[in-house]
Amino acid sequence: MPDFRFPSPLQKCVAALLLLVFVAGCTTTAPPDSVLAVPAAQEKYAAIVVDAGTGKTLFEVSSTAQRYPASLTKMMTLYLLFEALESGRVSKQTQIPVSDNAARQPPTKLRFKRGESIDVDSAIRAIVVKSANDVAVAVGEYLGGSEDQFAAMMTSKARQIGMSSTVFRNASGLPDDGQHTTARDMATLGLALRARFPQHFHYFSESDFMFRGRLVRGHNDMLGRVRGVDGIKTGYIKASGFNIVTSYNADGRHLIVVVMGADSARQRNDHVEALIQRSLSPTLADTKTRLMFAQQPASAPLPGALLPGLPPPESQLPGLPSQ
Repeated sequence: MPDFRFPSPLQKCVAALLLLVFVAGCTTTAPPDSVLAVPAAQEKYAAIVVDAGTGKTLFEVSSTAQRYPASLTKMMTLYLLFEALESGRVSKQTQIPVSDNAARQPPTKLRFKRGESIDVDSAIRAIVVKSANDVAVAVGEYLGGSEDQFAAMMTSKARQIGMSSTVFRNASGLPDDGQHTTARDMATLGLALRARFPQHFHYFSESDFMFRGRLVRGHNDMLGRVRGVDGIKTGYIKASGFNIVTSYNADGRHLIVVVMGADSARQRNDHVEALIQRSLSPTLADTKTRLMFAQQPASAPLPGALLPGLPPPESQLPGLPSQ
C-alpha cells in the first residue's frame, strides 16, 4: 500500500500562495474601455483639454486639424482691444464710431444707425455677450484703419503668442474660406487671454448686460451650468458647426476646454461638461476611451486608443457651404 500522508499546515500555505500567484498572473490589469459620445461628424470634430496649471494636454482629438473658428475669432479681436486699453491708446470711455460697413454686417448685432458710436466698455460686453458682428467690425476698423489691416494684425499677434496654424481674415468670424484655426491654437488663445489680461477676464463670465436701457442676453449657456466655469466664448457658422472655448477654474484646478464642430449648442455643452468631468476624475485619467461620432452606426467599429491623440487628425477643412 502506498505511503500517503496529509499535507502539513506549512505545505498548505505554500500551495495557497502558489495558487494566488498563478491566478494573479492570469488576470489582466488593463483598464476597462469607456465610450465617449461625440456630438459631431468625425470630419468636423476637434477638441482639446489643457490643464492650465501644468500645461499638460489631458485630452485631444484632431487638435491640430484645420477648422473654421466662427465667432471664436472675436477672442483675438478682444485680445487686441485689451492691448489697446493697456497701452493707453483707448480708455473704457472712448467712443468707437460704427461705420456703414460695420452696421451692414449680418446678425447677430446690436443694430446701429448712421453716425452712431459705442464706448469701449460696452463694445467689449457686446462682443463677449451678444457676439455682435457690427461691433466687432467697428472695433477692427477703429484699431486697424480697415478691417483687412486689422485682420493682418490679428494673424501677426496669433504668431507672437504661439498660434502657428491660424489665419484671420476678418474681426467677426463671419464666413471666409481663408480664415482657419485649430483647437490647439484656440486653447493657446484662451490661456493667453487669462494670463495676459487677468484684470479684464471677468468680461467673459458675463451672461447679459444693459445697453441703451435694454437687457441684452448672451449665448454661452455653460455659464451657471457647471460650477467653476467662468467663460469664455461660443461660435457658430454652418461650415464650422457649434464651437466653444470654455474656462474651468475651481478647487485648485484650471482647465481650458475647446470643442469644435458640434451638431447643436445643447449637444456641444453636454460634451464640454463630460470632458470636464473626465478631466477631473482620477479614475478616468488612464482609461482607454473610444469615441462614438454622430451619424456613426452603433454596430460600426469604434476607433479608439489611449488618449490624447485619437483619431488621426484631418488635414483639410470641410467645404464651406453657401450662407
